[in-house]
Amino acid sequence: MKAIVWTGYGSPDVLQLQEVAKPTPKANEVLIKIHATTVTTGDCEMRNLRFPYWVRLPMRAYIGLRRPTRITIPGTYLAGEIEAVGTDVTRFQVGDQIFGTTLFGFGAHAEYTCVPEKGAIAIKPASVSYEEAAPVGLGGLEALHFLKIASVQPGESVLINGAGGSIGTYGIQIAKHFGAEVIAVDSAGKLEKLREIGADQVIDYTRQDFTQNGQRYDVIFDIIGKSPFGRSVQSLNPGGRYLIANPTGLIQRVRGSWTSRQSDKKVLFEMTNPTTQDLASLAELMAAGKLHTVIGKTYPLEEVPQAHRYVESGQKVGNVIISVGQNQN
Repeated sequence: MKAIVWTGYGSPDVLQLQEVAKPTPKANEVLIKIHATTVTTGDCEMRNLRFPYWVRLPMRAYIGLRRPTRITIPGTYLAGEIEAVGTDVTRFQVGDQIFGTTLFGFGAHAEYTCVPEKGAIAIKPASVSYEEAAPVGLGGLEALHFLKIASVQPGESVLINGAGGSIGTYGIQIAKHFGAEVIAVDSAGKLEKLREIGADQVIDYTRQDFTQNGQRYDVIFDIIGKSPFGRSVQSLNPGGRYLIANPTGLIQRVRGSWTSRQSDKKVLFEMTNPTTQDLASLAELMAAGKLHTVIGKTYPLEEVPQAHRYVESGQKVGNVIISVGQNQN
């Protein structure tokens, strides 16, 4: 089968299309013929290990010290069709159309991969294409997770900083589904699309600092982890919640814990634990037409390196899709 092989840490050139052996499912696994996957900011960070040292060293120990050896095919989010099942599998059958994530097994940037039956995969709605379903295992799950732990209520105001990416575009729609008023913050070129998918108000961060405009919010959802901590907390209403999806360091965590203990405002960092229940909830929203995937660009499998360069340019709106073969629903 064809796959993108991760040959080293560094630029997108370390990603090479190669012929590799097709995997065989273990007793508790399903073999998935992948129809679509995605390239995310996290994929780019993983490729060159652009993490703080306290994260980078364990990741090298897990993937390979000098170059990737344990994990050689990148990619985490996918949609496809089950081609074979292990002897112990009861939840799925051959022909099921699924979507979800391989988690730390990676391997989604290929024509086939194996995933445990009890992994984070679920049945794809028939009305949703593979390309639309593939990114939901990242952006949809992350947005749903944080907005759930914030206990967003109807009528509350939710500001999403970095709203133009995968998590943000799903976050706008999920927050609206919860009945919130949504304020989306990103660059000017993305604001029209954010209005189209439901944002009640948009802010161009290059022209206005949302922490200094005099407005107060019930929830601030900082996806990119770059909003000023102190001013963001001050921009919350009493009882407000500050969600940081990508904390940048230990100091931020310490300040968050202190703020949560010493005031009625909460700072929440909790990592997402993907579950089949949450995937099923997202599938219901997609099937009902209440959750749509924003697709910025689509590339074939052999152009994954170009997709990485595009994602790193900061220009993408929504999701960058990798179409594996010419497939319909």
